[in-house]
Amino acid sequence: MIKDYEIDSEKIADFFLSKSALTPKKIQKLVYYAYSWFIAINNENADNLDNILFDEIPEAWLHGPVFPSLYSKFKSYNWQEVPKIDKKIEFENKDVMSFLNDIWDKFGIYSADELEYMTHQELPWINARKKITADEPNQKISLKDIFNYYNDL
Repeated sequence: MIKDYEIDSEKIADFFLSKSALTPKKIQKLVYYAYSWFIAINNENADNLDNILFDEIPEAWLHGPVFPSLYSKFKSYNWQEVPKIDKKIEFENKDVMSFLNDIWDKFGIYSADELEYMTHQELPWINARKKITADEPNQKISLKDIFNYYNDL
């Protein structure tokens, strides 16, 4: 599978929102799992991570991985659901469509809180949060950590 340059975090979020209304936290976690699993599946080693779903790197925030652009887009919803999108979101690359549907089938069944709990048990988020208190700046999550952790699964 090759990177599709029409894709960004917001288009992936819209894809999941075309399935269901979702809270901003659940959107963040679904996009994070899509991003992470794409890296693990589509690269051969942690030293050559050329295949990524989109260019934005997630940060390790207190409530789990966050893409700042998505936070900005959905912050006005707070803890309320973002409405379902009524149009079908498609990608030129059909492998990407199939992949995202697999992510939805695997992770869409969990609540936002369950997904947050899951990411808090995983090394990429844990490693990025080391030695950070709640009031310090958020750290980017290492792509190498993402590849190594999810590829081992």
